[in-house]
Amino acid sequence: MTTAGLVERLGLPGIIDVHTHFMPEPVMRKVWAFFDRLGEGDGQAWPITYRGDEEERLEQLRGFGVRAFTSMLYPHKPGMAAWLNGWSADFAARTPDCLHTATFFPEESAGADVAAALDAGARVFKAHVQVGAYDPRDPLLDPVWGQLAESGTPVVIHCGSGPHPGEFTGPGPISEVLQRFPDLALVIAHMGAPEYAEFLDLVERHDNVHLDTTMAFTPFLERLAPFPQHDRARLDVNADRILFGSDFPNIPYAYKEAVDVLVDLGLGDDWLRAVLHDNAARLFSL
Repeated sequence: MTTAGLVERLGLPGIIDVHTHFMPEPVMRKVWAFFDRLGEGDGQAWPITYRGDEEERLEQLRGFGVRAFTSMLYPHKPGMAAWLNGWSADFAARTPDCLHTATFFPEESAGADVAAALDAGARVFKAHVQVGAYDPRDPLLDPVWGQLAESGTPVVIHCGSGPHPGEFTGPGPISEVLQRFPDLALVIAHMGAPEYAEFLDLVERHDNVHLDTTMAFTPFLERLAPFPQHDRARLDVNADRILFGSDFPNIPYAYKEAVDVLVDLGLGDDWLRAVLHDNAARLFSL
């Protein structure tokens, strides 16, 4: 069954994909070049499946039955966040089904950058602790976490240690942030791979912490970081805190596979409706 066919069978208005990447084209090309290099030597090959231009990628995403999506983008050095946020604000203005996405970096302007993005209508933020190589506990981020907690704006954050651990990845640092800012609405990318159990613990301790399914359960990620069988039951217990994400277009397999692996978990139609649509619709007030 196609993803659009599954949407129809489940009676949903569409899929809400909280983890898709749209970026300025020069940045996207650099990201693709990074993934292309992964296959050299003894590395894990990572062929980009959806490498068309921006309009082609948008049409593909909508053809999969996606109702709403994000434009995840992130800086790796100071001075980039404001520029990326300007681009993403323009992208959201010309792409009504995109949830206006913004980002930040630990720098003196971080608080002002986030305030400006919120004033411009940002509805979700992206943070990438691994690529940015920063400590989420950095005092420069205090005004960021404070504003996002107060406004209730969700943050999709890559803070798990996959595919390669960084100095500040893993559940420890972000747990300390949550102790100081307990109202933060966090969406932990990739189900927290490979620290799945520890991030499920965070979900169960904090009412506003969620997980996204990006790449999880696919054969590709299962080879690198298999989801533990003894934690499968917790997926059902926490059904209202799991959101669908794909990593489109930067995935080394077909989009349909990211949906099919969720169906194959055998957790039922109500679970699928919650994960593919209802949880994100509630979180983003769609």
